[in-house]
Amino acid sequence: MGIFSRTRDIIAANVTDLLDKAEDPSKMIRMIILEMEETLVEVRASAARSIADQKEMRRHIAKLEKLQDSWTEKAELALSKDREDLAKAALVEKQKAADMADQLTAEIAVIDDALRSYEADITKLQNKLAEARTRQNSIVTRLDAAHNRARVREAYSGHKVNDAFSRFDLMERRVDMAEGRADALGLGAQPKSLEEEIAELKSSEKVEAELAAMKARVTKEG
Repeated sequence: MGIFSRTRDIIAANVTDLLDKAEDPSKMIRMIILEMEETLVEVRASAARSIADQKEMRRHIAKLEKLQDSWTEKAELALSKDREDLAKAALVEKQKAADMADQLTAEIAVIDDALRSYEADITKLQNKLAEARTRQNSIVTRLDAAHNRARVREAYSGHKVNDAFSRFDLMERRVDMAEGRADALGLGAQPKSLEEEIAELKSSEKVEAELAAMKARVTKEG
């Protein structure tokens, strides 16, 4: 069962409404375009058949016109031979050919109207098809963008990123442990008393004095 009941429904269709109601807009737009293309082919084929019919009718009219001329000549010949009965019969045949030509001319006029309608329908179908293809491109672009956003979000929230941040956390934890051990070494150490600091100064003075005496002896001996 088609989406449209062909030409008139397609021309009257609101593609946007159809897509808004569709569960899968991408699939729906493909179906719409396919049916539009098929309908356009059918309308063109109908127009082609009508044009072919017209050409055949015009050829037939040309033959009928020649036939009328022929019956006119025959009627004139019969009349010149005093055969009015034959002349009248010839004119009857001529009228039959004329009537048939008039009928074909009327049919050609009807086909002309149909061809104008076909031409208008083809133009409208092409416009609708162009609209549908534009919507299809828009849908494809939006779907691609949505898929790209999904991939980016997956990358941010995926296992690889989580694993990377887990490794960062582990490294920071190791740094914290090293700093903790360094800080722990200073835990419990008592501050130096005033006497200890003075004693260190006295000891330092003795070392300095001994060093100066050693330098003096080395210089003297040298």
